[in-house]
Formats: sequence, structure tokens, C-alpha cells
Amino acid sequence: MANSIAAFLTTLCGLFALAFLRPASAAYVITSYGAKPDGVSDSSRAFLKAWNAACNSAGPSTVYVPVGRFLLLPVEFSGPCRSRSITVRIDGTLVASAYYWRHSTAGHWLLFDSVEGVTIEGGTLDGRGSALWACKAAAGNCPDGATSLYFNNAKDVAVKGLASINSELFHIVFLGCVGVNVERVAISAAGDSPNTDGIHVERSSRVSITNTRIQTGDDCISIGPGAQNLWIEQVACGPGHGISIGSLGREATEDGVQNITVKNTVFKGSQNGLRIKTWARKSTGFVRGVVFQTATMQNVINPIIIDQNYCPHNNNCPNQHSGVRISGVTYSNIKGSSATPVAVKFACSPAAPCKAIRLADVKLMYQQQPTKSSCQNVAGTASGLVVPPSCF
Repeated sequence: MANSIAAFLTTLCGLFALAFLRPASAAYVITSYGAKPDGVSDSSRAFLKAWNAACNSAGPSTVYVPVGRFLLLPVEFSGPCRSRSITVRIDGTLVASAYYWRHSTAGHWLLFDSVEGVTIEGGTLDGRGSALWACKAAAGNCPDGATSLYFNNAKDVAVKGLASINSELFHIVFLGCVGVNVERVAISAAGDSPNTDGIHVERSSRVSITNTRIQTGDDCISIGPGAQNLWIEQVACGPGHGISIGSLGREATEDGVQNITVKNTVFKGSQNGLRIKTWARKSTGFVRGVVFQTATMQNVINPIIIDQNYCPHNNNCPNQHSGVRISGVTYSNIKGSSATPVAVKFACSPAAPCKAIRLADVKLMYQQQPTKSSCQNVAGTASGLVVPPSCF
């Protein structure tokens, strides 16, 4: 009886909240479909029922997750939908299964496929990835893991005010998407957690990521092949591997990356700051039209780096050179401290030297002393005060 009353009150509170938040939307509360906020009962089917109702709504609709912990197994929310405006409002926490083998075949936890006009707003996603990380650290028999939130082939989608913690693999992925807005997102995982990229963007365009803090074990933001027209602003990174374009050039035929702006960022104790990384083998890929503007480095190992010699485990790329062509990259107003004496490193490919690299107003110090720069196969210009001195 007590559980029934608690579930009724949770649903009632959710309905009152929706009445004030989105009075014009049709509201579908997951507890009305049988979801239980105990963190133990599987609420996947209930969530899907609420999603299907919202998807088939004639007008704007809201799927509401009230306060509580709701266990979800891997779920696919598929479109296209009749409703072109669906908000998934989360006031509680969605938790993944503690048994990571349950995610091993799907590769994702929450997948939104072929949807349009979907907004994820508020709440927390708890990927419960620490057990899988421990398995990998012990070199056990482990699956790759699951991405927590995956948008595939989506249009005009947004993620606002969400917290993602302890993802098994990547936290948020946008693949083949057009029109993406990410704002006020907080991402966290242990600094040694493997392959837990914060936000990954690939084959997507018109993407905005703003006012976001990322602490993780891999790239804070990774930008993959085919990404274009990205705007990244007011992002704090660390721990993590920085904001990375790449890795690129894994495939011989690959889409390029272009029109990327990264501004007003802070990197604290991260492995890298602003990085471009490509595989050391033949590729048709390219990077062009990139602006890194106004970044603060705090004890960062590689504040500015282009690395075209990426060849993990020396597999399928020894003694080769990257074919990815890098040009038109600007670093402007980059200041702070490096954790190593070499703060600017351009290790470009002899097969495709970097061109039109521009440094403007850069000041990076190591233990309060000027830093050094390193250049291979790169041509560019420097203006204003540039420390370390350009090696072009």
C-alpha cells in the first residue's frame, strides 16, 4: 500500500510540474505507464510506452521523468514521429544496469534514432561504468561498453541542463545529425576511465556546444570525420584529453572536417588543450577553416598540438605518413601554463605538410619560464606577442 501511495504521489507531483512548465504540451509521465522510481525495477518498457505516445501525438509533447531513480536497460527511441516537438523532461536520475554485459551487444544505452525536434532537458544519466573500467584495467574479458546517450541521423535536437556521470564508453554522441544545441551540460567520469569521451560529433553539421563542463578520462570533446560548422564556446575541460579534432584518417577514404570555432575555453590539468590528431597512413581526409580563440591553459601537458603520427600499438601504420591535409588553422589569444617545456608542437606529415597555420597573441609559460615550440613539416605565420617563439 505504501509503495502504491508513493507512486501515486510521484505521478501527481509530475503532473502538477508539467502543468506549470509546459501547459501547451501533451504530457506523458513514465510512472503512469508502470515505471518505478526505486532504481531496481526495469522501467524500460514503461519509458518506451510513454515515448511512443509522445511520438504519435499530433502536437508538441512531453515525456516526463519525475524525481527518483529509474533503471533502464538499453533502449531505442525511434522516429520519425508524428510530433515534431518532443521534450524529455527529467527531474530524476536514469540509471544503467550494473551488469555491463547487458549492454555488450547494443553498444549504446539510450539511442534516439531518426528523430526530429527532440529536446532532452534536466536530470542525470548514471552509466554506472566503474565496474567495466575496472575490468579493462585488469585486462579481463570485457565488452567495449555502451555510449550513454546516442543521437543517430537526428535533426534539430537539443540537450540542456543534463548531467552525465560514469558512462561506460562515450557520454554523448551525435552521428549524422543536423542542427544540434548542447548547453549547460555537466559530464564527469574518473580521470583514468578508458574511452569515456565527453561529447563526440561525427558526420554532423550546425552543432553548438556552450556553457558546458567536462571531466573525464578521454577527450572532453572529440570531432570526427565529416563534422562541419561547429561552434564550441564556454567549455571547461579537465581532467581529460582536451578538445580534439580527430582522430582522423583511419580510413583511406574519409570525409573532411571544416568550419570549426572553439572559443572562451579553459583547460585544467588535462593531457592536451587544443589538439588535431590523425592516423599515420594514407587518407583523403582534410581539416580546414579552424579557429581556436581565447583559451586558458592551467598546467596542461600539450597546450597546442598537431599530431599526425598517431599509430596505436603500431597496427597497420608503421613507416607510413598521414594523408590528411591540414590548413587554415588559427590559434589566437591562447594563454596560461604548460606542464612541460614544449608547449606548442606541430608534428605534421611529410606527405601532406600543414599549411596556413597562424599563431596570434600566444603566451604559454612553464614553471614561470618561457616555453619552447617544435615544428615538423609546417608552414605558417605569427603575429603579436608569441611565447614560445614560432618555429615556422
